[in-house]
Amino acid sequence: MSLPAVLASALVGVTLGLLAGYYRGWLDAVVMRCVDLQLAFPFILLALSIVALLGPTLRNIIIVFAVTTWPVYARTTRSVVLVLRNHEFVQAARGLGAGDQRILWRHLLPGIVSPALVLGSFEVARMIILEAALGFLGLGVQPPTPTWGNMLADGRDYLRDAWWIATFPGSPSW
Repeated sequence: MSLPAVLASALVGVTLGLLAGYYRGWLDAVVMRCVDLQLAFPFILLALSIVALLGPTLRNIIIVFAVTTWPVYARTTRSVVLVLRNHEFVQAARGLGAGDQRILWRHLLPGIVSPALVLGSFEVARMIILEAALGFLGLGVQPPTPTWGNMLADGRDYLRDAWWIATFPGSPSW
């Protein structure tokens, strides 16, 4: 569930960050103000609001996670592009007659892959935990689909008599 959301948010964020960092100007200003606006809201509050509005289905949760996490990729990609666009290999490509599209996708994008992969690996883990938080609050994927948050929520009713129902899903991996 978290992998499709990470891929979608990375695709949107890397594309917008690449374009904003390379072209600068009004496009950069608009994209970065959208990023600032998105980051001004607490993530869990925004996710709770959207899931409560759209309904707690797997598709909606993936969409919510993808829509709310793209700014991290956009900001990181923009910063890498701002550094790389002044390097000699970009100036050489421009001097040899390469167009903007070739410079963006052939020369700058490979420099963004490593930071994007690192961010993606952290985001997968974060989305798993956030889905568990939504599931525990009853706004995650609904039963009978098993999720970590649903198991914890089901086990809280039996803490006195069968503590292991909530303890084992809620404890760190053995």
